[in-house]
Amino acid sequence: MSMSSTAEEPTVLFESHGALRRYILNRPKKLNALDGTMIDALHPKIQEWGASELCKIIVGDGKGKAFCAGGDVRAVIMDAANEETRSKATGYFKKEFELDYQLATLSKPYVCILDGFTMGGGVGLSAHSPFRIATENTTFAMPETKIGYCPDVGASYFLPRLDGEIGTYLGLTGESVKGRAVFENGLATHFVPSRRIPQLLDILGSMEEPTLRGINAVIEEHYGEPSQEEEFGMIAGDLRVALDTAFGHNSVEEIFDSLREMEKSNSAIVGEWAKKTRSILDLRSPTSLKVALQAIRRGKTLSLASALRMEMGIATAFIIGASPDFTTGVTKVLVEGDRENRPAWSPASLSQVSKALVKQFFDDSEYLSVAPELSLEEDMAANNGHFNNFGLPSEIEIKQIVRGEHKQSGALALTLDELIQKFRSMRGDKNGLDLKVSEVVERKCDCDAEGYLRWK
Repeated sequence: MSMSSTAEEPTVLFESHGALRRYILNRPKKLNALDGTMIDALHPKIQEWGASELCKIIVGDGKGKAFCAGGDVRAVIMDAANEETRSKATGYFKKEFELDYQLATLSKPYVCILDGFTMGGGVGLSAHSPFRIATENTTFAMPETKIGYCPDVGASYFLPRLDGEIGTYLGLTGESVKGRAVFENGLATHFVPSRRIPQLLDILGSMEEPTLRGINAVIEEHYGEPSQEEEFGMIAGDLRVALDTAFGHNSVEEIFDSLREMEKSNSAIVGEWAKKTRSILDLRSPTSLKVALQAIRRGKTLSLASALRMEMGIATAFIIGASPDFTTGVTKVLVEGDRENRPAWSPASLSQVSKALVKQFFDDSEYLSVAPELSLEEDMAANNGHFNNFGLPSEIEIKQIVRGEHKQSGALALTLDELIQKFRSMRGDKNGLDLKVSEVVERKCDCDAEGYLRWK
């Protein structure tokens, strides 16, 4: 047997097609879990491509059933257990967050193909790119509270920038969003059927001088319309009102109280959702829930760089010993494979998680004082504003247009049809736009006798 046939394939593959440069995460048996070796391979290559005049588009992809199902936290916990290797555990997060920021601030168009599991560390590689393509195979989640940790990789920046309290709900529950719903809820900017991805990449690779608008138009041409059998995936209507109400509180205790009240709702759908959601939160680490909520609230006004620095402090505190829950959760869920039973969290209840304990993850403490300093180029932070430039319009944008507060608003009130046309003039023929605008208007607007809209 030859040497070449026995040699292991690299964990990241790199390809060139015309002006397109593509990395492919290549640990399919591990669902492309991101380890330190992969980060070390990606960082210099992304740097090289960013500086190359021949590279016009960068594409991120994964082999097998996942784009990337998260960071390799088992290895992190093993390193954290030993004082001699603990710096390696915090060093992993430092390298990961710096890579996320490097990708977020690329001067070249960056397209991510989320054709499979996209969780945790995989979200960090993709969430800050201007083009995030979901397929019918996509499963998106930030499941950190399940393992006694806190959403990171810039989650404290992008979760509060989703519509309403969807980001708070996803960050605290760790629940998954699948398929077209990833696009409809603003986590992806586009939806393309998996079978069309190869053709899309071929066309992108053939573009000689691609612009952001040109790339967007090509991706839109590969959109897949929903079938009649396909379920409506947007969190909408009464359920969305309930979600925003429950997760709009600034304490986890109030969220639980709100859900308990909603279990008595006259709406069976809302009542069942509230009961299920409270049961889910009951399984999560109480410390993680309080830290995650605080991070999401703080992140709403932070730049991406500042959010990542905050998350570096949180990660360090979990690793060094502010809470044992990260080790407990990873051991129970990932090592032992027990995803049904509640881990032995400590403290075990919300009432036992004091403000002083939570403060250790954010403000001056013995844990944060030893957190690694992230090397982030602040002057590149201006590029962070493209989170939703090419996705469906946000609820805030729709509100601003209806109220006449947007820079492209007119002086006159609008009907629903006029509002949709306004967004078409701003976003072009964006697939899914009509449905998104109509849902928001139905839930958030009143209509006068002549059909003109007023924001409630």
